[in-house]
Amino acid sequence: MFEVNSSAPIESGNGFKRMFVENKLSLGIFFPLESFESDIPEMKEQERLAKLTEKLGYAALWFRDVPLRDPSFNDVGQIFDVWVYLSWIAAQTRTIALATGSVILPIRHPIHTAKAAASIDQLSNGRLVLGVASGDRPVEFPAFNINIETRGEKFKDHFNVMKQALEESFPHIQSQSSILEGLADTIPKAVGKLPFLVTGNSQQSLAWIAANADGWITYPRPISQQANIIKQWHEELKKHANQEFKPFAQSFYIDLSENSDEAPTPIHLGFRSGTKALIDFLEQCQLVGVNHVALNLKIGKRPAEEVIEEIGETVLPNFRISS
Repeated sequence: MFEVNSSAPIESGNGFKRMFVENKLSLGIFFPLESFESDIPEMKEQERLAKLTEKLGYAALWFRDVPLRDPSFNDVGQIFDVWVYLSWIAAQTRTIALATGSVILPIRHPIHTAKAAASIDQLSNGRLVLGVASGDRPVEFPAFNINIETRGEKFKDHFNVMKQALEESFPHIQSQSSILEGLADTIPKAVGKLPFLVTGNSQQSLAWIAANADGWITYPRPISQQANIIKQWHEELKKHANQEFKPFAQSFYIDLSENSDEAPTPIHLGFRSGTKALIDFLEQCQLVGVNHVALNLKIGKRPAEEVIEEIGETVLPNFRISS
């Protein structure tokens, strides 16, 4: 069950296949599954809403890694530790992908992170999609006795150690963070090849991300600007021989109006609109090459359950994918 033959090709797990198909777009939702004005959500009935999200056919549930409360950011994510909450929701669901947006690699030891990620992947039947980042909250780095200026270097080191630990048996690793000399192994391994999606640039070049990651997560931008970013992404991918499909994903805040015809008005990292404008926007995203949009309900005015149901019933049928 946990053996890996490093000489054989390894396919990505069920979560990746549920979220990503070339030239198509799927939808996911960030926890918390609620709207909230302060930085701390109530986290009520999240398990029931997660099951509803899965039943309606969304591709993914997204989890945040926020170890400390910094009120200036006005968002602590789902409050609970990312690995603990992933395991809790994995036990409540059966098929929906479980994605992180994103695990902050520099503040965690890569061996511990690799073991936690592979454990979730095994326990969820291959549903984990691992979004990773270098971190952008300055308060976190001194708390973990890390120089913020080194986060890019640490990100790359931890990324490489994790990949080797997850994809090789009894690996030989020599790095700033880890030394393994083939005498010990990290178990469990992931169900398949655990997909790593880099968030933003994480202090790396686009060429490095294209060569080493399994996909790229970025932030919402105007369609024309996003199209140019995706063009650059595809150009970098073409530079690598035998480069397989690697998806492009983005987040998006939505305040869904009860009026399906309401035109979009800007909000933080998204817009308020009715379902028709949302469908039009997502269709444009799909046309320019976005493969997944992770919706964030924090700024919404309506109860999350209503929004999840309405999007699931009127928007989602336009963007279901089949792998």
